Amino acid sequence: LSPPTGFSHAVTATGGRLVFLAGQTALDGAGSIVGATLPDQFRRALTNLLTALAAAGGAPCDLARLTVHTTDVAAYRASAPELGRIWRELAGRDYPAMAVIGVVRLWDEAALVELDGIAVVP
Repeated sequence: LSPPTGFSHAVTATGGRLVFLAGQTALDGAGSIVGATLPDQFRRALTNLLTALAAAGGAPCDLARLTVHTTDVAAYRASAPELGRIWRELAGRDYPAMAVIGVVRLWDEAALVELDGIAVVP
């Protein structure tokens, strides 16, 4: 396999509760999408995902799997260095197994990115 950059090829998880994290977009507390750019929306979506994980008793290091759905894969790739900085700032230096999936649109029409995941919480 090629060296993983910003993700892990495989993650081993034993002894814990599985937490399935629903798709999170850049919704604010009022239910409106915030952020004009993909990195802005990624920051908010990741914050929302980590907030849900914390409410379930988990931490970023407990994420085993993350799926990124984006309406613009080219913009995601172009923003990869900035997205990596946002990830490290909010979630640390460990990366879960990940996939990036291009989609035509998301539930919220203004959303550019949606994150869902699976965590194993000790």
